[in-house]
Amino acid sequence: MEGRIARSPNVCGGRVCIAGHRVRVLDVVVWHEHQGMSPDEIVTQVPSLTLADVHAALAYYFDHMEEIREEMQAERAQAEEFRRTHPSLVEARLRQEKVESPS
Repeated sequence: MEGRIARSPNVCGGRVCIAGHRVRVLDVVVWHEHQGMSPDEIVTQVPSLTLADVHAALAYYFDHMEEIREEMQAERAQAEEFRRTHPSLVEARLRQEKVESPS
């Protein structure tokens, strides 16, 4: 794992990522744990990664679960705040059409 995982303030917002890539450990975890992708499937989807890169990211996650989960939570909160302060124009238009359309 040594050398495969990196953190730089100028890359991926300072999140831990696979060295030499803009793929965060968090991304690999989401693909694997939440979307059910196998390491082989992740490599197929991101061919610049090696199987060793994916396994290193997962190993890092299992060694630093709290840190990565906090990153996930912070990202969700940021997305929610963005949605709250920047309402969807499409949703607004659909609501308006529903109001204007007789049922």
